[in-house]
Amino acid sequence: MIAAGAPSIWPAIASFSHFAGACAAVTVGVWVWPRRAKFGLAGNAIVASLALTALWCLTVAVTGGDSLEGEVAISLRNLAYIMAVYRLFAGDGRHTSVAPVRPVVIALGFANFFQPLAMLIESRIVAGGGHNGMAFHLNVMLAMLGAVGSLVLVHNLYVGAVEPFRSVLRWPATAFAMIWGFELNLYTAAYLGNRWPVELAAVHGVVDIGFAVILAIGASHGREALRLRPSRAMTFHSFSLLLIGAYFLAMVGIAQWLSYAGGDFARWLQFGFLIVASATALLTLPSRRIRGWLRVTLTKHLFQHRYDYRAEWLRFTHTVSSQDEEAAPLHQRAIRAVADITDSPAGMLLAPNEQGEMALAANWHWQENGGDAVEIAASVLSLGLTSFLERNGYILDLDGLRAGRDDSDAVAKVPDWLIADASAWAVVPLIHFDRMVAAVVLARPPHARTLDWEDFDLLRVVGQQLASYLAEHSGQQALIEAARFDDFHRRIAFVMHDIKNLASQFSLLARNAERHAENPAFRADMLTTLRNSADKLNTLIARLSRYGATVDQVEPVAVVAVAKQVAAGYAQGHPVSVIDRHECDVSANRESLEQVLRHLVQNAVDASEDQAPVFMSVASDGLFCMIDVVDSGHGMSPEFIRNRLFKPFDSTKQGGFGIGAYEARELIKAMGGRLDVESRVGIGSRFCIRMPLVTTAALLKNIDDLDEKVA
Repeated sequence: MIAAGAPSIWPAIASFSHFAGACAAVTVGVWVWPRRAKFGLAGNAIVASLALTALWCLTVAVTGGDSLEGEVAISLRNLAYIMAVYRLFAGDGRHTSVAPVRPVVIALGFANFFQPLAMLIESRIVAGGGHNGMAFHLNVMLAMLGAVGSLVLVHNLYVGAVEPFRSVLRWPATAFAMIWGFELNLYTAAYLGNRWPVELAAVHGVVDIGFAVILAIGASHGREALRLRPSRAMTFHSFSLLLIGAYFLAMVGIAQWLSYAGGDFARWLQFGFLIVASATALLTLPSRRIRGWLRVTLTKHLFQHRYDYRAEWLRFTHTVSSQDEEAAPLHQRAIRAVADITDSPAGMLLAPNEQGEMALAANWHWQENGGDAVEIAASVLSLGLTSFLERNGYILDLDGLRAGRDDSDAVAKVPDWLIADASAWAVVPLIHFDRMVAAVVLARPPHARTLDWEDFDLLRVVGQQLASYLAEHSGQQALIEAARFDDFHRRIAFVMHDIKNLASQFSLLARNAERHAENPAFRADMLTTLRNSADKLNTLIARLSRYGATVDQVEPVAVVAVAKQVAAGYAQGHPVSVIDRHECDVSANRESLEQVLRHLVQNAVDASEDQAPVFMSVASDGLFCMIDVVDSGHGMSPEFIRNRLFKPFDSTKQGGFGIGAYEARELIKAMGGRLDVESRVGIGSRFCIRMPLVTTAALLKNIDDLDEKVA
């Protein structure tokens, strides 16, 4: 096959690629020889195929692809290939059980034998040896027939093999199919172009390198685990590109034919057809219906399962758990997560209403997809249908109901609006712990199809997972609502605690008034107590809008004066005295500090025996002021101090609220101080308040301001 008139660069490329192919074939042949048992009975034949491939590549690199020597070498190589395929047939005994195998092998052998003869006739007998001669076409046709027959043989080799033997056949069959597939395209181009395609033939050596590499993989350890498994997305896009390429090739072919058949109007017909065909492609190829049909067709014929479960699950999880600012609400994401699986363009989510019926909770593109707004408003499933779906986990195929294919008990319970809405396609119940938390109504996909067992299985599992998401979301909403009520209850508890303390003071005042009403000093003290109680009630009213223990503002407070005032309130009831009194001013809120001291003293009184003294002391270390409240009561265990003392709403007192100690600690903390406690059972307790002096508080504030500026 003479390549006259070829550009000078292509022979150089051909020599280099075939030289590389020869190196690869020799290297792999030597490496495969001790491992030839991997190919069973065909081991020796495959090694011979690699050796003759190296010989042919070397011949082409030295003498060129149009030489008689090259034609003889490729014929010998093809005979070795055919023998290797035949020996692969013999691996599981099919060379004896399949009758056409030997005749096909013999026919292919004769076809390869006559190729060098046709080459000899072309170059020596036919005058001129032109490419348009009968011998050239005969040679190319024989090569095409040999490639087609060899591909058919390889196809039957793999398809007809038993499953355990396919692991042996996979890689050699791929290698031979790649070689003969490339050569079929090469000879087809030569036949149609009426010349030898030197550009395509120049890269034959690269294909030979691939042939050697694939056989090396087949002989390597662990080759059974190596499988080419393109994803569905890659398959879909690749097949789409193939269809688009075939469409445009057909366009070019028809346009070329019109240029010959159109006569004087050839150019008009040619360009007119191209415009119409291009417009048709641009209008139809982006169509969801076309893409849906293509996806269904490929899934049906190329894959064992309809769905790529890994990809579907990743997409489902991403859709449901998306936390982007632009993400739709959870109910709409739930609809989309189910709709994306079946390529449904829209959907509705039905959730229980106050009457227990499944009513509309959200919709996703339903009206945009042609759904009726009236039907959306009336989207309610009856209690009977809800109970049926809940018990059986049944997925409603609405097309099957309309066509009469479904004769289950659900038929009579399906509402009329669901049957009447032609866009409604399926109803998927979302069941969590045998309870239906919602249902998704899916719209009909652009390429409608009949739901099968695989759809039902996947939708059922997805529905269960989605139901758990929705149940968790409902639980979180319930917790938020409960937290709001708890916040309200906490506010009331703090208020009641303060009111209880004031009520105790009033009760004490009333009891003392019965005995000391005639005493002018008592009346003066009573007026002071009433005035202070009124001020505290006003402060309490102001605090109703705040949560728990808060401090409005701090100011210099004389601690000894506050301690004396608190002790004076118990002058007529229980002995409370201030012993060590080091005058110190702290940065605090006077009312809050008095409230804390009053609570600690009251607790000390309650824990002590009748008339057992309670002591307060005030001391300073130059930076902080320490206020101690000491009693000789029954004391507290370390476990109680650690786990229960400052825990709100946990009280040992009959009718107590258990928030006094917690509020006292929080108030001291809010004023920049600390409350510590020491206690021993049977001995007593000591509460120590540590508050910063005014100068210390100013110093700490300056340090904090400096840190903020540095930051």
